[in-house]
Amino acid sequence: MEKIGFGGGCHWCTEGVFQALRGVVHVDQGFIQSPAPWDAWAEGVILSFDPGIISLVTLAEVHLRTHSATGSYSPGGRYRSAIYVFEETQRAEAQRTIDRFAEESGEAARTLVLDVLGFRPSDARYQDYYRTDPNRPFCRRYIDPKLDYIRRHFADVALPDAAAREP
Repeated sequence: MEKIGFGGGCHWCTEGVFQALRGVVHVDQGFIQSPAPWDAWAEGVILSFDPGIISLVTLAEVHLRTHSATGSYSPGGRYRSAIYVFEETQRAEAQRTIDRFAEESGEAARTLVLDVLGFRPSDARYQDYYRTDPNRPFCRRYIDPKLDYIRRHFADVALPDAAAREP
């Protein structure tokens, strides 16, 4: 198992996206801190994944395509487009994926590659946000379109039912 973190807007959305992928064993939703100048706590997820089933490159690609990777984020705010690494070997792979995405899209990606300094989980009532009630208006409006995108463009790693747990 490997661990990697992702931040990109609301962590409810980010959690739902990664829970919909084969090879992602567990997703912790909460707030991630990195070394200065990125030390403000920002919404994000830490996930454990099986690299034999899904690669870091695929995870990063899904992330870049399911949030506003080219949009503006406030560096001191609670939203940050980032890939949070636990191992130095992950840094180069994540940066190459971001660079390739920017080249293909023709837009500069604002996604940062940052070290994980700390993690605080969200309140228990927000954990598994999509899975506990996928019919919430927020889920329908913001998460469902991302899951539809995954099913269309990442079908080889998408779980058949995004709300179901992988056996």
